[in-house]
Amino acid sequence: MTKHKNVAVIDIGKSNAKLAVVETENWTEIAVRKISNGVLDDGPYPHFDVDRIWNFLLRALREVHALHCIDAISVTTHGSAVALLDKNGQLAFPVLDYEYTGIDSVREEYNRIRPDFSQTGSPSLAGGLNIGAQLYWLETQFPNKFSKVQTILMYPQYWAFRLSGVAANEVTSLGCHTDLWKPSSGSYSDLVTQRGWLEKMASLRSAFECLGPLMPNIAEETGLPGHIPVYCGLHDSNASLLPHVLRTVRPVSVVSTGTWVIVMALGAPADGLNPAQNTLVNVDALGSPFPTARFMGGRDFEKLLGSESAEPTPEEIKSAMLSDVRVLPASSEQKTRWSANPDDLSRGVKTALVSIFLAKETADRLELIGAQGTIYVEGPFCKNGVFTSHLAALTNRPVKYDHSSSTGTAAGAAMLTIRQQ
Repeated sequence: MTKHKNVAVIDIGKSNAKLAVVETENWTEIAVRKISNGVLDDGPYPHFDVDRIWNFLLRALREVHALHCIDAISVTTHGSAVALLDKNGQLAFPVLDYEYTGIDSVREEYNRIRPDFSQTGSPSLAGGLNIGAQLYWLETQFPNKFSKVQTILMYPQYWAFRLSGVAANEVTSLGCHTDLWKPSSGSYSDLVTQRGWLEKMASLRSAFECLGPLMPNIAEETGLPGHIPVYCGLHDSNASLLPHVLRTVRPVSVVSTGTWVIVMALGAPADGLNPAQNTLVNVDALGSPFPTARFMGGRDFEKLLGSESAEPTPEEIKSAMLSDVRVLPASSEQKTRWSANPDDLSRGVKTALVSIFLAKETADRLELIGAQGTIYVEGPFCKNGVFTSHLAALTNRPVKYDHSSSTGTAAGAAMLTIRQQ
């Protein structure tokens, strides 16, 4: 087994794209480069600015390698994104933004062909959150262009392909509410075979697998050695989960925070879930299904507070708990919102109120999926003391987190590079 010292992790979230260098002695980030991740409105539909991300990654790789001698590259990205390549390996379509509601124009007919939740563990979600819905919309709206698609890649593997030239797919992204995967059997769903998409799917590879060395032109542009291995990569919440998959005695719960709060339960049964409650079955990097629940907690934090978040004092936390103002959860009619005008409250009190609300939402979802054991919080919320302390009080379970890293995804993705196949 080869032990790499410094792993460059490409970590592309919905809000930000990041390159982190993880040193594998202590699994800590020793360098980070980051940009905001925007959506372009030009072209046939809103889509991710992959050219801007790519140029950023090339610059960042060159910078961090000059400082830290990178010896491997791994990839992790958000889910619900798919890359369709033409015969020349170029994008046949822009990478569609999963929040695009135009996809719902075919929702009724798509729902008639999508597999049942009992087969995929995938609930019916709005916009393009089900990749099957994205593919069906593209196929029906652009039939001639879609017919020329040669290769379908999940988003982490698209970036691995850009680096290595090797096309692959992998189960954590395929098993992430896509409608494309059968978690119980580890195979593609009936939708993939019935629509004729199977022949376009890149070959399945393990997340731990080295796809190949860095392409020569990329090595030349970044200054990295051409022999540096590029690993297949995985879905970001599964990257946060991976250290616990490999190390932790079950049952254990993991809360991966960012734009989405992903609540995962290792050791809990992956059946009996209610798709109407935004619960689903995910698949870990070893191919095993596990129950999951999710909500847009990071997005709620930003929308409710904007730039006004502040570290609350103990007095402000007490005031928040006694306040008549509350945060109300989203419903079918309304988004997450304040119960009353919060303008008279201090920034710290408002931050505490939102943090308490998010802790309650997280605790409710842990209960929904039958989660047990110690709760590990990963990502930005691990630095939110009001959130972690209230989550512990609400669940009456230990809550652990690491202040030294803003996200557990980078360390998890770096671990792909050292596991012996």
